[in-house]
Amino acid sequence: MDTFDVVVIGAGSAGESIATSLAEEGRSVALVETLRVGGECPYVACMPSKAMLRSAQARDEARSLAEVAGASVSPTLDDDDLAFRAAVERRDRVVEHRDDTSAAEAVEQAGVTLVRGRGKLSRPGVVDVEGRELAWTDLVLATGSQPVTPPIVGLDRVPSWTSDQALSAQDRPASLVIMGGGPVGCELAQLHVRFGVRTTLVEAGPQVAGKEEPSIAGLLAQVLRDDGVDVRLGVEVQRAELTEAGLARVHLSDGATVEAERVLVAVGRKPTTDGIGLDVLGIEPQDSGALAVDAHCRVVGQQHVWAAGDVTGTAPFTHTANYQARVVSENLLGRERTADYRAVPRAVYTEPAVASVGIHAEQAREQGIDAMTAVMDVGEVARSASEGGAGGRLVLTADREAGVLIGAAALGPRADEWLSEATLAIRARVPLAVLADVIHAFPTFGEAYEPPLRELAGKVAG
Repeated sequence: MDTFDVVVIGAGSAGESIATSLAEEGRSVALVETLRVGGECPYVACMPSKAMLRSAQARDEARSLAEVAGASVSPTLDDDDLAFRAAVERRDRVVEHRDDTSAAEAVEQAGVTLVRGRGKLSRPGVVDVEGRELAWTDLVLATGSQPVTPPIVGLDRVPSWTSDQALSAQDRPASLVIMGGGPVGCELAQLHVRFGVRTTLVEAGPQVAGKEEPSIAGLLAQVLRDDGVDVRLGVEVQRAELTEAGLARVHLSDGATVEAERVLVAVGRKPTTDGIGLDVLGIEPQDSGALAVDAHCRVVGQQHVWAAGDVTGTAPFTHTANYQARVVSENLLGRERTADYRAVPRAVYTEPAVASVGIHAEQAREQGIDAMTAVMDVGEVARSASEGGAGGRLVLTADREAGVLIGAAALGPRADEWLSEATLAIRARVPLAVLADVIHAFPTFGEAYEPPLRELAGKVAG
């Protein structure tokens, strides 16, 4: 049996970071992974989707080249299939053809023992990896999440993809039904429709983008519709069947049917906690499958078991996983650190982008906060005119009593970048009076903050 200070199960963003950080500090660490070092984000999720979105955005920009005087006439574009194939080739270069060799070599060079295979707790203090036993003093669970496949009659008998499969596929479907209007569904809808794919987006809820600020979600739905996506809200896929032509026919709850070459299932993900032997330690996942952790990212009820990343169910983004990895690493190195999730940014990388942080007014009021809001039309800032009329919306939410910003939501060009100002303001609890006195460079989209911040600061002063 091999003995380690720390055994990490799962080599996604969190696990890879924790293992490397600890090994570089002289700890003996084993990192257990059944698939790829780095997890899904670099290979079949974040990076390939952003690469494909950039290609789709560039293609769309080319169509309007004459509008911004980049040419006297817009260029003639090649066939959608040819362009999609070129985008796929670029995507695969960006993700290193889904080969984790360099990532695996990096963790091993840092001093980590990389163990390939499925890890499972066999008894307290021991992880079994397909017959190889690893003893640990501390255990880190970083097993990530997996796509949810809803129990819809016939779905398993029609051509379908998960988002991971869609972002690994080589071929462009002629038509697509996307189940789920969250960030992934919206991004994949815009990506495909801009390459000429007839795209239908079906969302069971009243808006896209989950529980984001309603007016921003409404604008995002309109952006997708303007691109040509058939956005259907408040309806569910009830069953699916294969047509004689080999297409997927989905039946919706409003009585309508839609046929497409493929169904893309993007209704969410669930933490991966099944089958890893948690019962050996008496750990019971929550109903969602997530592991409850305390502010130190220690699994509740355990002294030497930690968790980070999607498996915790806390703001399941790669940047959250990286943040929790730092918290776990610091605690395992004896430098006490706690996590603060008040200002975890969220983004939908469509064009224009949606970005948000904190909570919106309705959520604040549910928490008993005296919330006030201010809104800015991004199209009114000077940079919008120079960019060719790019518009959007910024909604700021503040706590009247505390005099600080508690939420921001935006749709606009590169909103995912200029949201950082609000993220820092919320995290540091910067007074509204200070925020309202900040000078922004002219002309930038950051100027959109100034009128609503002055309005909110004035309400506090009054």
